[in-house]
Amino acid sequence: MQSPLFAHNDQQSRERWSLQNKHMLRVLLEGHDDILARKGTMVAYQGLVEFDAEFQGDGQARARAHTGEGLDLMRCHGQGTVYLANLAQYVHVMEVEPEGLTVDSAYVLAMDSSLHYEVIAVDSQYGISGSGKYQLNITGHGSVALMTSGAPLLMRVTPDKYVNCDADAIVAWSTGLRVQMQAQTHSSGVWRRRGNTGEGWELSFMGNGFALVQPSELLPPQNARIGSGPAAQFGLGQQGARGQNQGNAWS
Repeated sequence: MQSPLFAHNDQQSRERWSLQNKHMLRVLLEGHDDILARKGTMVAYQGLVEFDAEFQGDGQARARAHTGEGLDLMRCHGQGTVYLANLAQYVHVMEVEPEGLTVDSAYVLAMDSSLHYEVIAVDSQYGISGSGKYQLNITGHGSVALMTSGAPLLMRVTPDKYVNCDADAIVAWSTGLRVQMQAQTHSSGVWRRRGNTGEGWELSFMGNGFALVQPSELLPPQNARIGSGPAAQFGLGQQGARGQNQGNAWS
């Protein structure tokens, strides 16, 4: 039998984490160091591999219920090869640096079970529609696989060059960065959310690190009510710019 399909054979690699292609993750299991993967993302496997729902502690369950941020995970263990994918999104493997990685849980495909994650408040005082007020902070030593809708942009942040990103397009960033949340306005459009530009809330990153952005954004309704009063709705005053990332864990 002949077909161009046979050009897409499984990629042979001794690396624990590797890509089968741009849209599929290949993880090698050797009987130790389990991985945690998003539920339902296994598309194929070889060998003696088992999948179990990952227990969620009371603290994690409370954080998920109150913030909407969290992970539905399954534990993959055994000996063999597991292939993971989700909606043909682009997959990227990253090593978690000592200072940690802050990420929206919607973009996490899998990670080493040795990593620790908790829900943190990027801005603990004001609810910002569509910006992901709460995020996941991943710490420890290990690998994490992230997903993006399309090929992403990795922007370097340095003390003399800060970066601004649309709050609905940002995927992840270095936890050590300071984050300022703001909604740009101008005098002619102060009573309309970002005037006629269609742009909403943005995050400004300062310090040393990186910000990962995808070429896609989920836009909230233009008339979404954010907090209370015109200041919260149109990003004026303190709601328009928070001085720094408070980085406090949800409790």
